[in-house]
Amino acid sequence: MLDLPQIREILPHRYPMLLVDRIIEMSEGQVVGLKNVSANEPFFQGHFPDYPIMPGVLIVEAMAQCGGVLALSSIKDRDRKVVLFTSIDQCRFRSPVTPGDQLRMELEILRRRGPVVKMGGRAYVAGKLVAQAVLMCSIADKPSATA
Repeated sequence: MLDLPQIREILPHRYPMLLVDRIIEMSEGQVVGLKNVSANEPFFQGHFPDYPIMPGVLIVEAMAQCGGVLALSSIKDRDRKVVLFTSIDQCRFRSPVTPGDQLRMELEILRRRGPVVKMGGRAYVAGKLVAQAVLMCSIADKPSATA
């Protein structure tokens, strides 16, 4: 549904911190995104180089970025907004993610009250649950640029 250039229009993240390659499904309240995990990822150089494992915090960040796309999808002036994550709860890592894996992230909105959005997220590799978390964010105005 959304490719990398379209995701870059929504999220402020850029390489190496843009961790979503594609949004393949999006409906009101749900999103499915993909991250292709390459051996060339910069974090593999220092994170267990002899047994490369994607850091769990980056798996959660990838889920949060998918959630950010979802949270902003219904906002009319989203080019003037930013998603700020405020909490991560009930986070569990079930299995390592290694080079060559494709991370499939599924998020759904659990509650939305004004600018605050609570989402449940799960990440899978080849149909196997590798991580899950409840994420909360706030949609805020982008700070104005100063000279």
